[in-house]
Order: sequence, then C-alpha cells, then structure tokens
Amino acid sequence: MSNIIPKPLAEQITEGTFYIGHDTEIVLDATCSQDELFAAELLRKAIYEHTNYEFEIRKAFTAPVSKAVFIKKCDIDIDADIKEQAYILSVTKDLITISGPTSEAVMHGVQTLIQLFVLEGGAIACRVIKDAPILKQRGFFHDASRGRVRKLEEYKKLADTMSLFKLNQLQLYIEHSFCFKDFSEVWRDDTPLTANDILELDAYCHKLHIDLVPSIASFGHLYKVLRTKSFESLCELDGMSADSFSFDQRMQHHTINVVDERSFDFVKNMLDEFIPLFSSKYVNICADETFDLGKGKSKTKADEVGVNQLYVDFVNKLADYCVDNGKTPMFWGDIIVGCPEYADKLNKKLVCLNWGYADNELEYNTQVLAEKGMRQLICPGCHGWRHMINKLEMAYRNISLMCGYAIKYNAEGLLNTDWGDYGHLQDPLFSIPALIYGGAFAWSGVRDEKEIDEQISKLYYGDSNQNLIELVKKVALGEIVRWEELVQYKEHSSHYADLYSASEIYERIDTDNLKEVNVEIVNNVNLLLNKISSVNLEGKKLIRKIELFANGQILMHEIMEAIGRKYYNKGASISKEECFELASKIEHWMYAYKKNWRQDSRESELYRIEEVFYWYSDALRSFN
Repeated sequence: MSNIIPKPLAEQITEGTFYIGHDTEIVLDATCSQDELFAAELLRKAIYEHTNYEFEIRKAFTAPVSKAVFIKKCDIDIDADIKEQAYILSVTKDLITISGPTSEAVMHGVQTLIQLFVLEGGAIACRVIKDAPILKQRGFFHDASRGRVRKLEEYKKLADTMSLFKLNQLQLYIEHSFCFKDFSEVWRDDTPLTANDILELDAYCHKLHIDLVPSIASFGHLYKVLRTKSFESLCELDGMSADSFSFDQRMQHHTINVVDERSFDFVKNMLDEFIPLFSSKYVNICADETFDLGKGKSKTKADEVGVNQLYVDFVNKLADYCVDNGKTPMFWGDIIVGCPEYADKLNKKLVCLNWGYADNELEYNTQVLAEKGMRQLICPGCHGWRHMINKLEMAYRNISLMCGYAIKYNAEGLLNTDWGDYGHLQDPLFSIPALIYGGAFAWSGVRDEKEIDEQISKLYYGDSNQNLIELVKKVALGEIVRWEELVQYKEHSSHYADLYSASEIYERIDTDNLKEVNVEIVNNVNLLLNKISSVNLEGKKLIRKIELFANGQILMHEIMEAIGRKYYNKGASISKEECFELASKIEHWMYAYKKNWRQDSRESELYRIEEVFYWYSDALRSFN
C-alpha cells in the first residue's frame, strides 16, 4: 500500500505501471468547468515540480485512449456516506482517470494523484482508489491576532497545504487585527489584515474548495479593544485600561458589558463590516472565556437572572443577528459545557465548537452536547502556544483522541486549532505536522503515531529515512523552561533589579539539570542538521527554523540558570562578565529571530516579544 495521506477508504494495487513521457497530457472532459481547470493547473504545476515534465492541458468530448490523465465530473459507484466529496482514482498502464460527482470531489482526487507523483515520480504503480471522508468538515483554526499576522501569500500557502491533505475549512482568528474603518485606535500600532486581503484570500480558498470562515471575538477576549479610550467604557470591569500591557492579563480579562446597549451596537458594526467579505455561510462569533461576566457592570442583572442566563441571552442576540443576515453562527463551547442545561435555550442554528486540549481529554463534553442535540465541531490543538517549539507528541495524542470522539458522536467535523497565546512566539511552520494529523484522522480515522510521522516525513518533507518528525519531537522534549514561564517571571517581577519578587514562578521550574538538557538539545539538533542535504525544501526550512528556535530554548534555560545562581543559591555565584556575555547572546539571537519572523509575517506585535528578551538582557546587565 502507498503512503498517501489521508489513508484512502480503499486502495487496490494492480499489475503494471503508468510511465509518463514527453507526449503525456492532462485531458478534461468537455463538461468540466473552470473549477476543474484550476485543479488541472495545480496538477500540471506539481508534475513539473516533481518530474520536470511539463504536461499540456486540453478538453475533449471523449476520453483519451492512452498517455493521459483524464479528469471528469460525474456520478461514481462508491459506498460512502459523504458522496459529494468522494472520488475514484484509477491508474492503468495507459491511462490515469480521476472522477467525482462534484468539483470538490475532483479536487480531492487530484491532490491524491499529486501525492503519488511526489512519492513515485514518473512511474505510478497501477491501482484503483475509492475514497471518501468520515467527517464532512475538516478544518484548521489559526490565530491571526495575538502577536503574529502573516503575509497574505503565507495564508495562501497554508491553504495549499490544507488542500493537499484534504482539509476544507480555514478560520483566521481576529480580535483587533483587522483594519476596521471606524476602529483605527484599535489597530493603529499593528499591521492588520485589510478588506482586500480577506477578499483575495477568500477567492483563493474558494478555488481550492476551502471554506474561509470569518472568526471574530465578540464577547470575551477583547483585551486590546476595551483598553482604548474610544471603547474602554464598554468593558465589564472598570479601570482595566490603566494597567500596562501584559501577555498574561490579555489571556484573562476584557469581557464586553452586555447590559450596555452600546455594546451590541459596537459588535454589530464589526460584524457588518467583516462578515460580507466572506463567501462562507458560517460565521464564528467566538464568545469564549467570558471570565468577567457578572462581576462588574452586569452584576446586578446577573444577580437577577443568573450569569449563565446572561451569557445565553447575549449569545442568542449575536446569533439571531447572524441568522437574520443569512449566516449560520458558530461559538466556542467552554461556557455551555459547564452549564449544559442551558443548551436548550440557545438558538438552534448555532454550531458549538467543542474544544479540549489535554492528551487525556474526557468524552463527557462531546457526549452531553450530542445528547442535547447540539450541532458541534470537535476542536483539538496543535500545541505550539506558550512554547518555543510545538509539542507534537502532545498534539498527536490530543488530536487522535478528540477525532475519535467526533466520529463516535457523529459530530459535523473536526476543527484543529493553532493558537498564538503569549505573542505567537512559535513559528507557524511547526504546526504543519499537527495540521496533517487533523486532516488525516478526520478523513479516514486515527492512525499509529510512528506510522503517520514516518509518512509525513517522507511525503511532505522528502525524507527518505522517514524519521524527521521523530527528531523534531526529540528536540522539543528538551524544554525545561516554557515561554509562558519566561513571560510570567518578567511580568510578576516588580523590576528587573528585583527578580526575586517573582519567586513563585521560578519555583515551578526544575532547574537542576539545565546544562545537561542543553547538551542533549544540541546533540539532537546536530542529528537534524545531518539530514539537511537529504530532504526537500520544506524539510530544509523546518530544520533551519528548529535550529534557530532550539538555540532560543537553550538561551531561556541559561537565563533561568543565571537567575538561579544570582537569587536562589543554585550553583556558584555569577560574574559580571558572564552576565554581559549572556545578554549579548540574547540580543544576537533576537536579531536572527526577527529576520526569521519578517520572512513570512508582518511586523504585527514582534516588538512585544523583543521587549521580553531585551528586558532579560537589561536585567542581566543590572546584576551587581
């Protein structure tokens, strides 16, 4: 069997080989539309990239006899529940045929054939593949707000990768990072997405049969919005704008005051400007982690009707507005799973995004929402947030577990999340293996970790030894000090001249073996570097970025080791020369980090990450 990802529903290898040649062509059935032509162009480009053969494309009333890839949209004989996405790929010695009942189905078949050209080059083994997904919606949710906004071309590349692995929904999370016409105070110090960006990306995703769904904070998580002079009066709690910026506090507060009618008008204005840019029938209003609800300006009303009812009422108000404008609303399920008895009171068209990120996540939430008859997507995570490098072994366990629940309880799909907590320090490319996990498992079910890692290493990164992902995981396991802890230690310190004031953060960290762990990180990075000549361009990019971020992880360890020696009697006293040398190393590393960031991301909030590292540089130089 082949190493196709996702694993096909059925694949039968037959005798013989299809060999490409100078006269091989791509032929579209005469009834094919521009959608199929776009798929054929993708195939043509991929064949040239992997074989250096440049096929011609034409249309015909009848199927070619030989030396061709034939694409047709038609009914097919396949036993599948989701037939509109099903396809058949047939390879004989003379002809490759892709057929499916819809343009989306044809695209899936084309992407499978592209993978075969990647894996087998110009000699494709004969076979018949009959394929269809288990889950109808297979999505990826990417944070485009809390720290990092990527360049438009990078979002298009993300869509390309999603399509290759048969994902069909993309959401970009927005809190403040969109260029709203009337909210300039909110985005003025950022590099936000524009209406033109969204329209162009939506059109591109549409060609790939990816549903670009608008996703915007409308209830909680309005930290930057509700700290502005223009909108601070809409915050549930008073005085929140007086404090200096904090990564930690951005995660905890800033819920909108639902008893103030101006709040709904504010959200409605955002939706009116944002939603029309998307062709999707869905809109994600988020409405998660409304921690402050009923604790400030809405307390009197909450005491009267209850916090849960107050929550449901505002969610329904937002949902009703979306429905009135022809959209199906989605929302995060963390509040409603805590009070499932209120689920019956919600707008019946709402789709619950039921998230859980633990590797031992219980199925209770999925079960109770299913029993309540709620529509739901199950949402695991890529586990990059709060770390320097993604914890892919954790992502595998979480995604495979949650996908199993989605299948068991007949969820509408899987939405795999890639959050940017604490400034989105991690490189977005580190989430690609986890993205593939989600797409693969939502299409054809969970697979063995070693097997899928080997297949990703070979197919996506061109690693003939098939152990690239295994080595990346080993590097990431060298984490002792998390990025989250480095940030919290800074933000809990009264001043860099008094780092002992944040001792409760330091005491969480096992600093006894930092030097030994750093040596292990270097050794594992060297194993990766030994592979750089034997992987493709994506593999080279990954290795280069892992090397950079691994050195950042080592620096975080060295920072905490220095603090331990200075304030906590952890080893010999630290000299002024050592402190200055480490401070300089941080600054040189940060220079390289910024170069890496700017290659594929807008400036966004890079300066906030920079401030954290330079704060430690200044702290080290202040040691007496």
